[in-house]
Amino acid sequence: MQRKALYGVLLIGLIVGPFVGMYPLFVMKVLCFALFAAAFNLLIGYTGLLSFGHAMFLASAGYTAGYAIQSLGVTPELGVLAGTAVATLIGLVVGIFAIRRQGIYFSMVTLALAQMVYFVFLQAPFTHGEDGLQGVPRGKLFGLLSLDPDLALYYVVLVVMVLAFMLIVRVVHSPFGQVLIAIKENEPRAVSLGYDTDRFKLLAFVLSAGLAGLAGALKVLVLGFETLGDAYWTMSGLVILMTLVGGMGTLFGPLLGAALIVALEDRLGDIGSALASVTGVDWFRSLGESATIVTGLIFIACVLAFRRGIVGEIVARVRPLRA
Repeated sequence: MQRKALYGVLLIGLIVGPFVGMYPLFVMKVLCFALFAAAFNLLIGYTGLLSFGHAMFLASAGYTAGYAIQSLGVTPELGVLAGTAVATLIGLVVGIFAIRRQGIYFSMVTLALAQMVYFVFLQAPFTHGEDGLQGVPRGKLFGLLSLDPDLALYYVVLVVMVLAFMLIVRVVHSPFGQVLIAIKENEPRAVSLGYDTDRFKLLAFVLSAGLAGLAGALKVLVLGFETLGDAYWTMSGLVILMTLVGGMGTLFGPLLGAALIVALEDRLGDIGSALASVTGVDWFRSLGESATIVTGLIFIACVLAFRRGIVGEIVARVRPLRA
């Protein structure tokens, strides 16, 4: 009940946010990365599979959606669906190869295939190489509602995000989700109970890839461009960081982690300027150029001080008090 109340308060805050000074474009970016992190968490937090190649799903959906909308002239909803479908298909192909291995070997297979996809995007003519796709139009939803105003697109992204999050919650609490948790905790025991664990892991991988693709397709619609940065291995590392900081294996943790990391990357320069004004230390003004260092320090602190992540530590401390 308390969890539902928290989600309700968060949803109300997001609905009324643009009217109380919240910047819609920034929040939409946070929502896209929050969905990306939640999709990744479904794989690592509930199935125990660490993928180092989730950036390929984010980028493949972004490039597909951007190309379909910009060059083929399709409506935005069809572009998003096309991007999600391509990411899901790539997830199926990658998953067939990757789930044959376990542990670090699984991670290395996903990383290797993701780098192959990266070099395909680097050479492919429709991606425009290092220049990326620029000026992707938002178009009209179903040919009727113009998405050019940030406010209109904001509520579309919010609705999609809520529906996707409800799907993740439903999957986690379904019998399918319980089997995934059993595989994570003790795969040999799950096999002894008669479950085809490879099939369950493949389904989880494809579902995670599809949701990550949905995040990538929405992101290109929000920002209007797609670059190779989304396909590079550092993006896969960034989503791992978001999930670990927020709380792996929790529903709300990846959302919080994504919000913190995106806010740091976007607002670190403003924070540094404010600190320099207050303290008189000019070094703080260079924080905006040191976002990678700051996020790295946050990752180290997370690993050393609170391995469960922010939400995971809160849940671990509150649970004994309830008992």
